[in-house]
Amino acid sequence: MSTKQSDIGLIGLAVMGQNLALNIADHGFQISVYNRTVEKTDKFAAENPNTPGGVVGTKTLQEFAASLSKPRKAIILVQAGKPTDAVIDGLTQVFEPGDIIIDGGNALWTDTIRREKALKEKGFLFIGSGVSGGEEGARFGPSLMPGGDKAAFKHLEPIWKAIAAKVDKKTGKPIMGAKPGKPVKGGVPCTTYIGENGAGHYVKMVHNGIEYGDMQMICEAYSLMQGLLGLKPAEMGEIFSQWNKGALDSFLVEITADILKQKDPVTKKPFVDVVLDTAGQKGTGKWTSVNALDMGVPAPTIAESVFARCISAIKDERVAASKVLKGPKVKKVGPAQKKALIKAIHDALYCSKICSYAQGFQLMRTAQGEYGWKLNFGQIAQIFRGGCIIRAAFLQKITEAYARDPKLANLLLDEYFNATIQKAQANWRKVIALAVESGISVPTFASALSYYDAYRSARLPANLLQAQRDYFGAHTYERVDQPRGKFFHIDWPEAVRPQLEA
Repeated sequence: MSTKQSDIGLIGLAVMGQNLALNIADHGFQISVYNRTVEKTDKFAAENPNTPGGVVGTKTLQEFAASLSKPRKAIILVQAGKPTDAVIDGLTQVFEPGDIIIDGGNALWTDTIRREKALKEKGFLFIGSGVSGGEEGARFGPSLMPGGDKAAFKHLEPIWKAIAAKVDKKTGKPIMGAKPGKPVKGGVPCTTYIGENGAGHYVKMVHNGIEYGDMQMICEAYSLMQGLLGLKPAEMGEIFSQWNKGALDSFLVEITADILKQKDPVTKKPFVDVVLDTAGQKGTGKWTSVNALDMGVPAPTIAESVFARCISAIKDERVAASKVLKGPKVKKVGPAQKKALIKAIHDALYCSKICSYAQGFQLMRTAQGEYGWKLNFGQIAQIFRGGCIIRAAFLQKITEAYARDPKLANLLLDEYFNATIQKAQANWRKVIALAVESGISVPTFASALSYYDAYRSARLPANLLQAQRDYFGAHTYERVDQPRGKFFHIDWPEAVRPQLEA
């Protein structure tokens, strides 16, 4: 064991933990690691003896704590929930007041708030940090969303900025090319202090909700090209590759192109055609949707993406229903209209994406009022530009929107996004109409358009709904000819009876 004390420690050597530890060591920081299974710790340390910073394996929590320089800093990367609580409890037995515990898992933000409060009472500092980018991101540069005590983050900041993904200062595009032992140098790091207590994990949750929406929208574009145009996967792969050179340039569009071009190693058929159409989920998209409902924030496109996974999961029911429930015949589009429809699907995808992100950022705007945070939405968009799953050129436009107006109420009101939708919405509406006429399910495209049309409406039919509520439940109503906040009620049976008898 090294006589030099480590700069930071990490607990939990599953794939994410191993990759993040190596990323830290590659940047010249010595890291101590601990895993409940000692054999895994020993194996990991033995396999990585010559990293620039050094990896130190420890067999007990006491040894782990003793190996760290003060104030001690320990990252937890274990299963969220009770396993995380158990590790925190263990660390409080071997750490001292002033030491820093960092939860890098997908924690529920309310758990982070609870943990920080409890640890603060004992004198410990706590950071809840979102870590996005999957296994490769953890290894070569994730997007990092730390929340918690700002003074505690100052101790972690040099490490977080070093290991985060980097984007080009001028273009905002990710700087690629990191290799084991040779990290990317220069560029703007994709991390920033998000806010107090649970802010970091909250923003990571919304990121994941947006990710759900992005993925489902891409699937709907694929479904429309397949259903309306009869395109083969490889042809669609080429289209997505072309889209990735323009406004839709993103990690998810890039990997979609790769997937659609991939052959199944066993059957030699297109790989996507042999994958069962049932999607899994880990819950963060659901958390986003439930929180939006709890706070009364409209986020229908994100919610529909969650429901789309739910309905995909009932495969046997869908197969049975397909034999009984009939819809319209698909309206195949001829070769002459092919190019125009591909462009229309592109526009529908982009417009729907704008609305989905508008919902996510509006949710964060409401949450900051609910929890007393001060979120910088331009910076949040900036750190999403590299490392994370939703990284995209599009995020530079969001950064610019908040630079123009830091108090922007909704992304749809920004000049760029407004102009984009004005130019593309005819194609957006055309695609959804064709999908409906052909019986092709497009839940996120349709909900995004409905959200847009509702948001731009000066008057909605909720006047009738509120009258209904007053009729059956005496819930009162406001009047258009009276100041907002002044409520009225009609004694409905008395008011209606004479009219019914007339």
